[in-house]
Amino acid sequence: MSVLRYPLATEKVVGLIDRQNTITYVVNHDATKSEIKSDFEKRFNVKVSRVNTVEMPKNFKKAFIKLAPNYKAGDVAVKLKLV
Repeated sequence: MSVLRYPLATEKVVGLIDRQNTITYVVNHDATKSEIKSDFEKRFNVKVSRVNTVEMPKNFKKAFIKLAPNYKAGDVAVKLKLV
């Protein structure tokens, strides 16, 4: 089972794609950062440099996935149809 649920597509999150090379995903509540990183790298064939997570009140977790400098979050966003 995948730890990634679905990408977020708010105005703030879309801004992070260009400014910080970051994709934001809602993930399983019990997923670890290393699980998120490996699942994202396998699914999109990119290299992840950092994963930050935030636990939200309604029992879900947001993951801010920063890509390595030689990969573009905009390319992944196009695959996800976010932009």
